[in-house]
Amino acid sequence: MLDYIIPYLTRTFAFDPNSPLLFTQFYFWGFFAVVFAIFSIVHSKLLLRNAFLFGTSLFFYYKTSGSYVCILIFCVIANFFIGKWIEKSTVKWKKKLLMIIVVIIDLLVLCYYKYSYFFLDALYDFTGIELHVYNFFAAASNELFGTHSLVDQIILPVGISFFTFQAMSYCIDIYRGKIKAVSNILNFGFYLSFFPQLVAGPIVRADKFVPQLYKPYFLPRRAFGMAVFWILNGLAKKIILSDYLATNFVDRVFDTPLLFTGVENLIALFAYSLQVYADFSGYTDIAIGVALLMGFRLPQNFNSPYKAKSPTEFWRRWHISLSSWWRDYLYIPLGGNRNATVGTFFWMGFLSLVAILLSGSMWVGIALGVFFLYISIVAYFKPESRKTITTNMNAMATQIVGGWWHGASWNFIIWGGLNGFGQVFNKLWVKRSATVRASIALGLFALSAILYKHFTIPICAITAVWFGVLFFGIYSTIIFHLFFEKKAEQYSKQLDWIKTAWNVTLTFVFITFTRLFFRAGSNLDPAEANEVAWNTAKNMVHQMGTAWRVDMIFPIAWEHINIILVFIAGMLIHWIPKRVKSRYRIIFASLPIPLMVLATAFIIFIIYQFMSADSCPFIYFQF
Repeated sequence: MLDYIIPYLTRTFAFDPNSPLLFTQFYFWGFFAVVFAIFSIVHSKLLLRNAFLFGTSLFFYYKTSGSYVCILIFCVIANFFIGKWIEKSTVKWKKKLLMIIVVIIDLLVLCYYKYSYFFLDALYDFTGIELHVYNFFAAASNELFGTHSLVDQIILPVGISFFTFQAMSYCIDIYRGKIKAVSNILNFGFYLSFFPQLVAGPIVRADKFVPQLYKPYFLPRRAFGMAVFWILNGLAKKIILSDYLATNFVDRVFDTPLLFTGVENLIALFAYSLQVYADFSGYTDIAIGVALLMGFRLPQNFNSPYKAKSPTEFWRRWHISLSSWWRDYLYIPLGGNRNATVGTFFWMGFLSLVAILLSGSMWVGIALGVFFLYISIVAYFKPESRKTITTNMNAMATQIVGGWWHGASWNFIIWGGLNGFGQVFNKLWVKRSATVRASIALGLFALSAILYKHFTIPICAITAVWFGVLFFGIYSTIIFHLFFEKKAEQYSKQLDWIKTAWNVTLTFVFITFTRLFFRAGSNLDPAEANEVAWNTAKNMVHQMGTAWRVDMIFPIAWEHINIILVFIAGMLIHWIPKRVKSRYRIIFASLPIPLMVLATAFIIFIIYQFMSADSCPFIYFQF
């Protein structure tokens, strides 16, 4: 009997790097059933409840990241005590010093595990000094626990970016006087490590979550139904949409883009755009549902982002907790839309240096120098433009830092830069008259077409199509207003709908093409990310920008009709009006318990028909 029990317990409680604890595993739901059963016994005693959930969260993180749980414990201890010292200090400069110290500690933890390869490579490129990474944590673990972890390799701990950002915002908000420090380390540990949102967000602000630590458990009947709905909704997004698209098509194309046609590369790129949304928002939905079952409210993290009518609006709808974090702790301190600060010039200079080092080309430095010289001249001779320039510099810096946060490789820098450029360009674009916009679009279309015709540059074919479509839309608007101005009021609702659909489509296409650089370097070792990511992106652009055989478009698309239909279904569901979604959520949440059980069983049965043999980890676990 013991020969069976002991190996079973070992498998259950030991960390298996090949099988991290995921929401899509039956093991997780067994784990949660046990947790919820114990929770139902201790929930009335608040400190005991919070201590139990803290311990549970540490175990959850151990099953996800092994001995890296020690890093989480360190962050809990450091931020708890320094947060208390910040609050107790009555001298302003001491409070500020303590705040700076704790931010540096959190950033050092994050940068050590996330950017060691980047900084050592930069040191080598800049000085010729060659150093290799050394995992001090693994060495200490080998000494203390007799483990055999590699010390010449640094593996990114799951979710480290999320809990370090959450810890930083906690201490910064204490310094700003927005919140009071948590008095008990068990309560604080629970806040920082709450397992549903620990490894991929949403990032929970202390002012919203800490008050819930002291509230008794209360779960109304409809809230229970809503929690079940969010869990099922998240599982459906993850398994039916994200995993199905990834395993059956997207991963294969991104791994070997040259083996697929331009049509297939384009389908994969658009499918990935849906995949990454379904994956990340699916995780968030499950996290919100699981937390709600235990009486805790997590913030909304997605608001139908592919309904956005501009790149700026997209980032207000996508990963809201991180976007708002960047706004409150980077963009606004840089000066926001008011002015430039020392931080503005520091980040622009630092990011320029990063770009030069990553490219290894002096031409990048020359181009950046010319660009900054140009905007300096404009700002000097046109004082009225300074506010616009500094606002755009702050927005650009925030987006590039956001891209760099995802990983220290060219693809993420380019991705962040493209998103920043999209926001800045869109703000300037909409201020121009239709005639000016049409002229610019036509000129850029002609330039792209000429370059492609004479030099066969694939990216020029893509930009020619983009600017051609843009010109067609703007020119159509001009013609309509020129000949049918009197009928504009009569058809105002239809025209508004067409304008919205047009802007949503353009934004979605733009965001989708930026994802080429986001996906190209994902899941790669930092040491090889730059080269592989660049080659993947270049090869996909080559395939999409090479002349297509029109007669083969339909046969190729028909080969992948299942992928296309899943993509169309996912996008149609995404674009369902908010009021309709709210209605069917409430209907499900209000079902009688027996009907809800039957509906849940049926939905789970359908979901798991799509489940592959190997569960795909959530994409944002790597960040």
